Amino acid sequence: MTMAGMAATMAGASTAALAAESGMKEWQLGFQSSVTDVMDDITWFNGFTLVIITVITLFVLALLVICMVRFSSKANPVPSRTSHNTLIEVVWTIVPILILVVIAIPSFRLLYKQLDIPEYDMTIKATGYQWYWGYEYTDEGMGDLSFDSIMVANDEREAVATARGVSLNEVPRLLAVDYDLVIPVDTTVRLQVTAADVIHAFAMPSFGVKIDAIPGRLNETWFHAREEGVYYGQCSELCGKDHAFMPIAVRVVSRDQFQAWVTAAQDDLDTANEQLYAALADAKKKVAATGKLEQISVAAK
Repeated sequence: MTMAGMAATMAGASTAALAAESGMKEWQLGFQSSVTDVMDDITWFNGFTLVIITVITLFVLALLVICMVRFSSKANPVPSRTSHNTLIEVVWTIVPILILVVIAIPSFRLLYKQLDIPEYDMTIKATGYQWYWGYEYTDEGMGDLSFDSIMVANDEREAVATARGVSLNEVPRLLAVDYDLVIPVDTTVRLQVTAADVIHAFAMPSFGVKIDAIPGRLNETWFHAREEGVYYGQCSELCGKDHAFMPIAVRVVSRDQFQAWVTAAQDDLDTANEQLYAALADAKKKVAATGKLEQISVAAK
């Protein structure tokens, strides 16, 4: 393998890793990559209903074509005077009912799975404001840890990327925020959602989470992220002029990294974030170095 080929392979691997980390890629069609069991089921259910809808659409199209060809005025100068057909009427009543039942069973199962909160490891409260999110870690042992999360302006992305030691692509336009919501991997999180002014909605596609944030009401949902990375969502309820500039960024880290972050964040959140980004950068360098050694070993063979 040539050096150019190795570089291209490593660049491709890096791009693939970034896409897997955020669940997004350029010109993406379809859902973001799933990192929870709930989103796995949503993805499956979407494909399942798509198959059913496609079959129904093709069947109706075939019936229309048959009717246009077989029963046109040219083919039938004398029109049929048939008023009804009992068998057909029974079939087109029963079949749609059966189709709806087939769709309803996995639909209700999925809805129950989303709403039934299992035994959880930690609780986070998210409050929607015009137009940003506020987060509060409510469990004992986390002190009085709370902060607001505001979108990074486009002209600030480069400075933020430099401060975090990442590429500009890892500070996506209209999605990156100044303070990410940090959670540990493989942890069941109960999320309590409310709003301080108007109705908002907390939506995180890779987690399969979307829940309204309503003033004066505390809604609950949950997620269990199984992969480390940073995942992006947005407010999904029209809430005013800056609704489109109200992103959500959740950073999933190892449990050791989270414990170090949450301990430092109780004294100084900015310092805690700096230490976390440094730890993440070191981990990424080690992975890259390991991958490079493996590539060289393969090339040598």
